[in-house]
Amino acid sequence: MVNCIVVDDNQDIVDVFCELLNLIGLDVLAKGMNGMDAVKLYKKYRPDLIFVDLIMPKYDGFYAIENIKDADPNARIVVITGDVKTCESDLLDSLKVIAVIYKPFDVQKIKQIVVDVFLD
Repeated sequence: MVNCIVVDDNQDIVDVFCELLNLIGLDVLAKGMNGMDAVKLYKKYRPDLIFVDLIMPKYDGFYAIENIKDADPNARIVVITGDVKTCESDLLDSLKVIAVIYKPFDVQKIKQIVVDVFLD
């Protein structure tokens, strides 16, 4: 079973997203609320995937992505966000995230990302 971590500052979004992930067969190991949580949880659990929101208080998703990639260049990171500006898209490309999922969530897209990453 593929395991993952979900990080978003909105607890309702985290809860709904985790339910969706469970429905498609992913095991959610932990949940976080900011970029610092994302880094700590990634280092602790080393999940197959980590889903990270971009805009969060304290430490944002960019902080999380950069620090997780420093710790593990092969980390599989999926961004979850409401909107990605052009310059942010370029930055995400340079950080080598595997996908961007826009809110509201598309269950089929989430399934396809998991299939693409783990069955190719």
